[in-house]
Parts: sequence; C-alpha cells; structure tokens
Amino acid sequence: MSDWATSNIESIRRPDGWAPIRKHFGIRGFGVNAWTSWTPGTEVIPVHDEGSGHEELYIVTAGSARFVVGDEEIDAPTGTLVHVADPATKRGAIAEETPTTIVSIGATPGEAFSPNAWEVNRDVLPLFERGDHVGVKRVLEQALAEYPDDQAPLLYNLACAEALLGERDEALGHLADCAARDPRYAEYARDDDDLASIRDDPRFPA
Repeated sequence: MSDWATSNIESIRRPDGWAPIRKHFGIRGFGVNAWTSWTPGTEVIPVHDEGSGHEELYIVTAGSARFVVGDEEIDAPTGTLVHVADPATKRGAIAEETPTTIVSIGATPGEAFSPNAWEVNRDVLPLFERGDHVGVKRVLEQALAEYPDDQAPLLYNLACAEALLGERDEALGHLADCAARDPRYAEYARDDDDLASIRDDPRFPA
C-alpha cells in the first residue's frame, strides 16, 4: 500500500455538495471535508458550534462566502482562511457566488483524533427516506467498530431502523445503550415516530 494518494474535490463530491475527504483517504489524524453550494444565498456551512471540541480552519477554495462567526460577519472570497479556535463559538457560511466550495479542517488540541459518527448518519438518512431499513441496519452495524468514541448517534438510528423492522428486543436494547451513553437521546425518543412501534412496551420508559 502506498504512503500517499491523490484525488480532487469534484471526484469525491456527492450530489448534496459534501465531499467526504477524511473518509475517502481514511485519514485518522484530523477531520477534513469540503462543502459546495451551487445557489447563492444558501448555506455552505450550517450554523453550528463544535460539540466535538474541535478547533477548526475553513478555506474558501472556490467562489465567495459570507461567514458569521459569533457576532461578526466576514466577507470571504476565494483564498480566504477563517480560523475558529473556540469550539463553543457559533459559526456558519452562506454562498455568495456559484459555485462556492469551502474546505473545513478540525481536531481537538492536545487529544488524539477520533472520527465522528455524523459522517455515517449522513449516509443513512437517504436510506431512511427510501424505506431501506435493512440497509440502514447493515451500514450502522458495520460502523460501530469504526466510531468507538461516538456511538450514541449510531445506536439511536440503529434502534430506529430495528423498530421499523419490527425487531422490538434489538431496538429496545440499542436504545437503552444509546441513552446510557448520552441522556439527550432519551428525550429525542419520546416523540420520534420511528420508535412508535416500541413505545407501548413496558421496557420503553426505562
């Protein structure tokens, strides 16, 4: 196996504008992705903070964007670098030209990098929309070993898929494991239609 590889954003990019660079190369030291919008006035980077604890650097590689970082607005034509050191600071970017592409790079200072499960959840959402719950389960079961430090989102969606498949015991077990790792998911589960088939089970409230 070679110790180097090459590609380009266009060949990696998916129809929704996401180019999963980290996943493509199997990078284990830091997170890196690219995002493209073809419509001025739409989000390239959704407004968010970094619950992961990541420090982030954004690079505008095509087009032009308008960043909002905290209370500040930043005009960002091609070549602009935007560094956000504090994970708690809200940040986002709107496309000003078509197309606009932004590369994001992030990791937590002083800690070994661990991939985040949102990468997989982006892959399974289209499967949910198509009703391919068997496919959702297959992808998520394979992903659990790859994301040992961020399993709650995977377990939650796995429980949803199993509930929709009528696999009551498996769904309840994975939901309990998920809630033990991150109690927020217990709240999400209360009103999630995907879990309707198991909500009448006496084990569900626990």
